[in-house]
Amino acid sequence: MGQFVLHDRDENEIITVILNRPEAANALSRQLLLELKGLVHELSYEKNIRCVIFTGAGEKSFCAGADLKERAGMDETEVKQTVALIGETVSAIEKLPMPTIAAINGAAFGGGLELALACDIRMASSTAKMGLTETSLGIIPGAGGTQRLPRILGPSKAKELIFTAKRVTAYEAERIGLITKSTSPFELMLEAKDLAKEIAKNAPIALKQAKKAINHGIETDLETGLKIEELCYAATISTKDRLEGLLAFREKRQPVYKGE
Repeated sequence: MGQFVLHDRDENEIITVILNRPEAANALSRQLLLELKGLVHELSYEKNIRCVIFTGAGEKSFCAGADLKERAGMDETEVKQTVALIGETVSAIEKLPMPTIAAINGAAFGGGLELALACDIRMASSTAKMGLTETSLGIIPGAGGTQRLPRILGPSKAKELIFTAKRVTAYEAERIGLITKSTSPFELMLEAKDLAKEIAKNAPIALKQAKKAINHGIETDLETGLKIEELCYAATISTKDRLEGLLAFREKRQPVYKGE
């Protein structure tokens, strides 16, 4: 287990990943990024994992984005390398085959919000604030924010938030659809884990294929999207889980899915 990225697995095969630099607002230092990228790579190959929750250590910050103190000591080449590392890490999170949840427990700015945007579902503490604030620092979002935010909110609202570098409250984020739910700081992880458990009850292969169908289909026209859905559906037909689902329905009991 790394120093700056912690994780644990519960009995439901739900992984909780914790960014662990609370003294630095969980900012994305190179070491944290390397640990996170390595862990995500490992998780991507584990077929038994049902859901992954990403959150931050402490009560104040989910992730403040790039470590600007570390960045100040870099030359241009090192800056480019670090920006690329952030982008690669965030994209690796987006490509995880199983469902992912960002439990935004505090401030999420710049790369921190970009990390959350790469997750399938976002929920936040009522005290959290978030935004893509890069233009106020003379740069632009560089870890997918200019691409993922418009796909979530639509181009006009995304442009407003990026152009103004606006920081929004959890209430406003929920209103505009940036997060699905805001809850009290004390209940955030309980809510995130309850949601993960609801997801984990369902067939793992079906969940992965549903995620693939949505993520790939939304990038194309409807006809192509329907073909992608057809192929993803076909991947579930030969599974033991599909037969277990039918049998459990007939026997009026909860199915026991094994990801097979």
